[in-house]
Amino acid sequence: MLQRRHLLGGAAALPFASLGAPAIAQAPRVLRYVPHANLPNIDPFTNTAFVARDHAFLVYDQLYGMDDKFQPRPQMVEGHVVENDGKTWRFTLREGLKFHDNTPVRGRDCIASIRRWGRRDAFGQVLMARVADMVEVSDRVFEIRLNAPFPKILDCLAKVTTSCLFIMPERLANVDPFTNITEAIGSGPYRFIQNEWVPGSRLAYARNADYVPRQDAPSMTAGGKVTHFDRVEWLIIPDASTASAALQSGEIDWWEQPTADLFPLFQRGAAARNIRVDIINDTGLIGIFRPNHTAAPFNNPAVRRAVLTAINQMDFMTAVIGTSGVEGRADLRRESIGYFAPESPMASNIGMERLRKSIDAARAELQAAGAMGQRLVLLNATDLASINAATLVGADLFRRMGFNVDLVSTDWGTLVARRASRNSLDQGGWSGFFTFWSGIDHWNPASHASIRGHGENAWPGWPTIPTLEAQRDAWFNAPDAAAEAAAGREMQRIAFEEVPYVPTGMYYQPTAYRRNLTGMLKGQPPLFWNIRRA
Repeated sequence: MLQRRHLLGGAAALPFASLGAPAIAQAPRVLRYVPHANLPNIDPFTNTAFVARDHAFLVYDQLYGMDDKFQPRPQMVEGHVVENDGKTWRFTLREGLKFHDNTPVRGRDCIASIRRWGRRDAFGQVLMARVADMVEVSDRVFEIRLNAPFPKILDCLAKVTTSCLFIMPERLANVDPFTNITEAIGSGPYRFIQNEWVPGSRLAYARNADYVPRQDAPSMTAGGKVTHFDRVEWLIIPDASTASAALQSGEIDWWEQPTADLFPLFQRGAAARNIRVDIINDTGLIGIFRPNHTAAPFNNPAVRRAVLTAINQMDFMTAVIGTSGVEGRADLRRESIGYFAPESPMASNIGMERLRKSIDAARAELQAAGAMGQRLVLLNATDLASINAATLVGADLFRRMGFNVDLVSTDWGTLVARRASRNSLDQGGWSGFFTFWSGIDHWNPASHASIRGHGENAWPGWPTIPTLEAQRDAWFNAPDAAAEAAAGREMQRIAFEEVPYVPTGMYYQPTAYRRNLTGMLKGQPPLFWNIRRA
């Protein structure tokens, strides 16, 4: 089994000139944060990467927020009224909402945002299939008129999984949903400082002085979004040693995803007195291998099943997160992960026997499928430690199975761009890539983009599996929780047979921040309100 490379513990001695002044000169109202990845595309609808969503939660607001019990609560709206046997929903916006360009938030902005988002998001597509019309009644009031009742509409509008519904001005929302917007204008608690954006280096946000938070207590993305920093800076630091040194010296305040090698360092001696290592996302991160269903070798379901036979989830999770634990969780790894998050109502043991952990059996299956020795173009993002670790384990696994592996190592932004290509392998195409989703993304069929089987409209990999889509529809139309769970079990049975992707395990990712930060909210995504410096 391959292990992720060991990072040197002497990180504090490395130069960090790019951040400028030492920590002692840092303004008390500036929060410096290191995200897990670069952000090359700021469009929260076309870019499904977590980093795009996390950026958007600073800049935009939502009609409804999601609390830490995963219940939708009014956010931009004052309230709603349901009429016509559940087919007419009338929403009233809170008074005084305005965008960062000083224009008011109106019903037409909400309608245009819903339409653009609904073309791209899986849950949004289900909603839009049921929408007969959307009408602005007045500047603050709009209606969604359905052709059939849709009880899950508020869960849809409040979702925290990518892509979330963020409200933007009508002129931006009218941009083609398959064309990236190039400016970020929202009505959220922070303004994006466009002229300070240096892709691959830094992003900056200024407190929105005109933002009026709700009066209720904050809970994940719901409630009052009270900000305590004048400025938030995102610093792109792919090198873990450099990020570690900056956190220890106080040049940064918060490192979203420290590498596992450094957990022991942060939990002892002087570092432990100044740094807290904490798990704020209790739903974990679920790893997957996404095969390209439109090209050999993975256009053959027998070949995809062979990967299920070979895979040992604990090998992947050990490489990604190691064997060290943190306070409150001695082991950060989990195996026996199926097609739904293990704590979700959809979780079951159906089909789990297919995870046999047998290279010999997988080789026999590959031989029978006529795929022994076939070329496999495996994309890797070396700037993301977790993906790089999983990919190196996967490349070794595929070679031992009998594939001719062509490992293409690049950065995450380039990988995201390339995975959109449907070209042949000889013309820049690809066979597969490893990535991670939050457990909440795999909570139910509505938010679960990677299990969908709707062909050309699916998430890159483009599986065509009509039986999965039929069971997904059954979940949406289920009359009760028991029927929902039954649909989930059947989806997992089909998924283990058709293999839209291969689950590679689950782990809990600690975050690390200076102990003088207080008020950090639990949940998903990383949130920049309520937090303050003591």
